[in-house]
Amino acid sequence: MVTNLLSIVLPSLFVFLAGYAAVYSLLKNDAERRRNEIAMANQKVTTPIRLQAYERLVLYLERISPESLVVRVNQPGLNVKRLQSAMLSAIRAEWEHNLSQQLYVSKEAWSLVRNAKGNVLKLISVCADKVDPEDDGVLLAQKILEVLVELDEHPTTAAIDFMKKEVAELF
Repeated sequence: MVTNLLSIVLPSLFVFLAGYAAVYSLLKNDAERRRNEIAMANQKVTTPIRLQAYERLVLYLERISPESLVVRVNQPGLNVKRLQSAMLSAIRAEWEHNLSQQLYVSKEAWSLVRNAKGNVLKLISVCADKVDPEDDGVLLAQKILEVLVELDEHPTTAAIDFMKKEVAELF
């Protein structure tokens, strides 16, 4: 009697385990395929957004570069103090406008952008300290350009170069 029961139960158990393993493998492969499909769909949406973030941040860096800033912000009749204030305000306004882009770029890229902004702010402040605040703003613009020429590396160059490299690797 026990032998009859074992001859029925053991083959049934093997068939059950084989079926379970096949169904488990099939479900696991299906779940993996669905995850890959979702990832591909997400990538189709996020890739253009990420690329746009890099573009916007490079544009930001170009707009806050000292030579660009001096040309864009300087107006006849501004003294050093007012030009400095206008330049710093322009940098901060651009920064606030692009702050959300940090969500789409690497941590290192964002850090370099933040450092570039800080270096430009520092350059403007250091140059403003070297001239009389009541002098014509043109003197501040000249001082900034003089100091810029003497620098080994432009304040925004490292960040722009890094982001170009990162975009080339990602896309």
